[in-house]
Amino acid sequence: MQKRLNVALVYNVKKENGEEVLNEDGDPEKYTGRNNSIKTNTKLQATKADTYAEWDTEETILAVRTALELHHDVTLIEADEQSYQELLHLKPDIVFNIAEGLRGSSREAQIPAILEMQGIPYTGSDSLTLGICLDKSRTKEILSYYKILTPPFIVIHDLHQLHGSTISFPSIIKPLHEGSSKGIYNASVVHSEDELHRQVRKIIVEYEEPALVEKFLAGREFTVAILGNGSDVRVLPIVEIRFDSLPEGVNPIYSYEAKWIWDTIETPIDVHECPAKITLKLQKEVESVCLETYNVLRCRDWCRIDIRLDEQDRPNVLEVNPLPGILPNPDEHSCFPQAARAAGMDYNTMINAVLNAGINRYNLQ
Repeated sequence: MQKRLNVALVYNVKKENGEEVLNEDGDPEKYTGRNNSIKTNTKLQATKADTYAEWDTEETILAVRTALELHHDVTLIEADEQSYQELLHLKPDIVFNIAEGLRGSSREAQIPAILEMQGIPYTGSDSLTLGICLDKSRTKEILSYYKILTPPFIVIHDLHQLHGSTISFPSIIKPLHEGSSKGIYNASVVHSEDELHRQVRKIIVEYEEPALVEKFLAGREFTVAILGNGSDVRVLPIVEIRFDSLPEGVNPIYSYEAKWIWDTIETPIDVHECPAKITLKLQKEVESVCLETYNVLRCRDWCRIDIRLDEQDRPNVLEVNPLPGILPNPDEHSCFPQAARAAGMDYNTMINAVLNAGINRYNLQ
């Protein structure tokens, strides 16, 4: 019989429409992002429309809690300035970590680092892996060292770096350390010097971070969910991103618009196909690349890896997501839960499989 543990669910919750946040001048104004009403103490800034895109909705947080409560006692802890003391006081047996953090390029590593300092076990990758994977260039540098294919790139810290550059077109411009398609819009694919300068400037000025300029690959795109550790690791059915379902004339990328604006519960688009309709040869190639990436970057328990085919139909790693999105509603087209369902797991089973991977890793049973 499974031992019942005290589990802390550590999270960041999206603000509710109309809730007060602080603007850049420190004055209160109404937030107009997506919905949520779990009580939050974090002082936020009302900036860009996608500022809190990485954070979880109330629906997701409560769905994860419901899943964990099937077998364990669960306490909710918001990943804010008070979380250190709350965790120190509670001292849970293990933390189920879905906290994305708020400030800085190491924000996803903050809660894991606190837990490591306090000696508290937690699910998912450690602070070092989370910090590396949020920095797209550091991830790509490590993959390149291990000869894992990833599109060629440069990092632009200042617009002066573009003078005399030999950047080829088309390229895609991304913020250096963001997730959930933050900062990646239809206009992010550039075909000229003017478009390049405009998009790089947008990232540097609006997101206050360097811009990643990456060769744009025109091939098919897939996302791959991985679950477990060591000999128990498994690759779930591959999801293909179907660009032919996007509005006519837009660029074939899984942009912020495609993920959060065009594809909604009210107006859904058939953007995902799972399992992907691919040859067994390509399936094995994609799975092999993803497993190698998972191991090279020392991911733990779960991860989602984004893949795009180059002009020779070879799988290239675009990004590594050791804190994957897990929207519970099947109509919201969340890739990791969709892959889990295709593998025969419902949402509760998937969440507990992640927790059990962490429990087994720490030998808590």
